[in-house]
Amino acid sequence: MSDTAHVTAPVIEDNTVDHTADRAAIERIIGTVQTAFNTNDAELLVSDLAQNALVGNAVGMLAQGRDAVHAASEIGFAGFLKDQYARYDIKSIVFPQPNTALAHKVAYETTADGELVDTEPAMIALYVLVKENGRWWVVARQNTLIPRAA
Repeated sequence: MSDTAHVTAPVIEDNTVDHTADRAAIERIIGTVQTAFNTNDAELLVSDLAQNALVGNAVGMLAQGRDAVHAASEIGFAGFLKDQYARYDIKSIVFPQPNTALAHKVAYETTADGELVDTEPAMIALYVLVKENGRWWVVARQNTLIPRAA
């Protein structure tokens, strides 16, 4: 076993290109997911997923592949998510490599009209995105519920 206690960890962040347009594209992708969630649109929800994407949902289920995520989303939107609404707030977007991004968002529960139900976020999500042929794709997403204070 190697001794990592004395190794200086690197800062892994790309500063070789201007990521302004990349940030805007990723913000649009997350906005599309919000619209899909609020309109129960499984097709729109997977529109920016890579074919082999891996998605962990907020109730601990793991779906691998765009078709599996689509199927799981249709079930959720027809069931327990049917009357659920959210507003997303992007907390960070970083670029460890020029074609790789990590984005964090939090989700606030809202009414159908977009009014906040609570001032504390209900969920946090991590997106892993890769730029392929000039377009950003979600290759992984993990949604995690945020526990409520008792």
